[in-house]
Amino acid sequence: MSSIEFLISLPFKLYLMIVLLRFWLQLSRADFYNPFSQFIVKATHPLVAPMRRVIPSMGRFDTATLVLAWLVAVAKIVVLGFIVNYSLTNYFAVAFTGLLLTLKEAIDLVIYVLILRAIMSWISQGRNPMELILAQLTEPMLAPIRKRMPDLGGLDLSVMVVILLLIFLQKLMGDLFGIF
Repeated sequence: MSSIEFLISLPFKLYLMIVLLRFWLQLSRADFYNPFSQFIVKATHPLVAPMRRVIPSMGRFDTATLVLAWLVAVAKIVVLGFIVNYSLTNYFAVAFTGLLLTLKEAIDLVIYVLILRAIMSWISQGRNPMELILAQLTEPMLAPIRKRMPDLGGLDLSVMVVILLLIFLQKLMGDLFGIF
């Protein structure tokens, strides 16, 4: 049964990460005309555009995109609940679990982007348009840590520090809510 759960949850997880990436790109004001940004926008536009007519933005926060991310997480919970025969009568629990799942996937996304940026920095040497986007997304997290860390002769450990902090945050959420 776990293989079927995996096959069903994978598209939800991937689309949730794409929606969260759109929110992150907008929040960090990353280059909109980058090919990677264009892919993210085109993949999410059919669902975000109608929601924007109903749900207004709050300053820099695109609330329609956040609501879509939460709805994708809730849909994942409901579909998996039907497959595993869970009782989904407590709507508040499903909504709250969807919120926690969205937060967990957002942390996973940040970890994946940080790892991808580190690997690309070894390989591409700044010639890839995707590397520019990854830098625009992650530099606000890495710069404060880089300032406080001692000089290690060109070795940048700020990515590892942020990843360890994010993993700790996930473990803490697991201890508090017991679902991660």
